Order: sequence, then structure tokens, then C-alpha cells
Amino acid sequence: MRTLLGALTVRGRSFVTAGAAAVLCGLLIPEPDLLRIGALLMALPLLSAFGSGRARYRLSCVRRVTPARLPAGQTAAVTIRLVNVSRLRTGLLLADDTVPYALGSRPRFVFEGIGGGGWREYTYELGADTRGKYTIGPLRVRVADSFGLVSITRAFTSTSTLTVTPAIVPLSRPPLAGSWLGDSDSGRRSIAASGDDDAAPRAYRTGDSLHRVHWRSTARYGELMVRREEQFWRNSASLFLDGRRTGYSGAMFELAVTAAASIGVHLAGEGFDARLVTELGEIPRQGSFRDTLLDTLAVLQPSRAIRLDAGIKALGSADGQLIAVLGELTAGQAQELAVARRGTAPALALILSEDERAVASSARTLTGAGWRVAVVTDAARLPAAWEELHRGVGRGGNPAGRTARESTAMENTAMENTAMENTGGA
Repeated sequence: MRTLLGALTVRGRSFVTAGAAAVLCGLLIPEPDLLRIGALLMALPLLSAFGSGRARYRLSCVRRVTPARLPAGQTAAVTIRLVNVSRLRTGLLLADDTVPYALGSRPRFVFEGIGGGGWREYTYELGADTRGKYTIGPLRVRVADSFGLVSITRAFTSTSTLTVTPAIVPLSRPPLAGSWLGDSDSGRRSIAASGDDDAAPRAYRTGDSLHRVHWRSTARYGELMVRREEQFWRNSASLFLDGRRTGYSGAMFELAVTAAASIGVHLAGEGFDARLVTELGEIPRQGSFRDTLLDTLAVLQPSRAIRLDAGIKALGSADGQLIAVLGELTAGQAQELAVARRGTAPALALILSEDERAVASSARTLTGAGWRVAVVTDAARLPAAWEELHRGVGRGGNPAGRTARESTAMENTAMENTAMENTGGA
């Protein structure tokens, strides 16, 4: 009885209350007709509740989120399909889908009676300005009778996940192909071995055809060498994100996440074999680099780490160019990161800070070690800073990609020119 009364709507409870009052008055007056009316008013909601609770139809719910991953500020379409898998026709169905508060208000919709084996669909949109992973569902369906006296709620168990990634800022391609982002549109280069002059030999391996033996190289190296018909390799890169809480102030951490996401998506689009490294080490790849990057950055929070040791160690375990998104560094941290560049591999750094003077020392340390450095003070400057890195010109006209040896040579040349001018003037 308590379950039946709990299924009554406000109208149903009003009917029961009015019926009970009519029965009481019919007994006190006494008036048989009033007693009959009161009994009818009380019985109608209870019979409706009993009938709705005994409904034999079964429903299935299918939810589709398109797209399942989207940048912050955009919207996704959610389609709900209710299927009546029984042979009985349903009554009026009032449905509402459970969504987190950050995605907006809870959508509510009405399905008219669904015949046996039939289905109904409803589509709504939602989105969020805050990155994260959000659970949508379960769907709750209220079964109502024709008089609106009873409402029985049934909930499905299935849920869906919507991943809201950081906003993606479009970044331009390098001005010259082959400068810092590869030598071709696809990010691949090939070594052709056709002819004696352009041969790219390698050591003989069991199973190689003798027709591929390169005799000139064999005579030069003293061991059997064969031609390399064609070798493809993908440009590689390590994207380093400094996620320490102490490295940022205000909203700069969110800007750093946006910058890392934008650069990573850009690298994936250029065909790079990239990996993501934070101050805690390399992020294991699950699927493609783009998927790993966006899923990681969607839920990344500032860490309490103080040092960069684990991340710098991970950077030294692979070849390829380095791209770092950094906060404010100490002199020691900047020096440790500066030496992570191996050989002549390109190294780019975006330093995010609201105060350029606070990061000037770190920028000089990295620049002296051959890094190209640009300082980003707000989101509007991110695309320009990216172009600045690939032009090789830092702020104030200083070559950001100049190595320490080049800088010393240019300074010595300038001193010699000055000395010659002074001699000539004397």
C-alpha cells in the first residue's frame, strides 16, 4: 500500500484526500450517494497505481553521444532511443536524462505511447566550458496513466561518457618545409638507393639477395654491404608539459594545458610519432598519441611536485625534437632542462608567465643551450609565439634559436669589427 501511495502524483493524492473527505461526510450526514462518490474518488487513483505497477511491457534504452570527445566551449548531440521490446503498447512516458551540473540543466522529454516492437528517439545538445570527463545517465522514465494520477519511475543502468578536452588553438605550419617540423608534408623522408653515387648501404643480413650487394661499399668497409632500397622514418617529438602547481599563477595553468593540447594536435596532424611527458615522467600511450594526449589533458590537475627530475630523465630516453610548455623555473631547473637537448635535435620552449621579467633568466639559460624560446603572457599570444619559434627570432629581435657557440662567434666578430673601426679612425 505504501508503494502505491508513493506512486501517486499531486492530482492523485488530491483525489484520495477528496474521496476520504466525501466518505467521512457521507457517513456523518448520512448520505449514501456522497459515500459512493467518495469511494470512487479514492479507488480510481489506487486502481491506476496498481495497473501501472503491473504493466508487462519492457523497454530498452540506447544512448549515442556525437562526438564523444570535444573541445571546451563546443556542444555534442545526445540521441536517446527507447525501444519497446514487448508486445504491449506503452502509456505516456515522461523521461529525463541525468547529466552533471557543469553540462547544463537536466533534459526532460515526453514519449507518446510506443507500440509493441516500436521505438522513439529524442535528441538534445549539451556542452561544457570546463574540461573533464562527465558521466551522462542513467535515463529515468516515469510511467504515467491517462488521467495523470500516477507516476512510476523506472531507471536504466546504462551510462555514457563525454570527454571535454582543453580548447584547441589552431597553429600555423612552419613557414619553410623542412625547417623544424620535417622535410615533407607527410612528415616522412626516404633514402633512395638507385645508383652508385646516391647509394645508402647497410651491412649484409641473412636472406638478402646478392643482387643488392654494393661492391664499392664492400671494398671500402671490408665487409659485405647491400643497398638500402628505401627506408621510411617518421619525425619524432617529445612534448613536455610542466604541470607543477608552483610553476603557475592565476589561470596560467589552464593556458599551459591549452597550449600543450594545441601543439599535440598540431603534431599529430603533421604525422609526428610523438609522446607526452610531464614532470612526473612519460604518459603511457593508450591508442594513438592524439587520443592519449586529449584524454590525459582533459582530467589533468596541477601536481604538488617540486622538481622536474623524472620528466627530464624521460626526455633523455628518446630521440627527436623537444617541445616544452613551461611555467616559472628556478635557475637550477632551467639548467637541468637545458641539457636535456641531445646533439643537434631541435628544442622549442614556450614559457608561460604573466610577468616576462620573472622568466627572463630561464629564457636566457635555455637560449644559451640552443633552445628556441618564446614567452606567452596570455592566450591571445599563443599563435604568434608559435610562429615566433619557427622564425627563429625571439622578442626584441634576438635570434631565439641561436646556440651558445654561435652567440660567442657573433660577439667575437662584432668586437673585431669594432676594433678595426677604432684603428681606422685613429
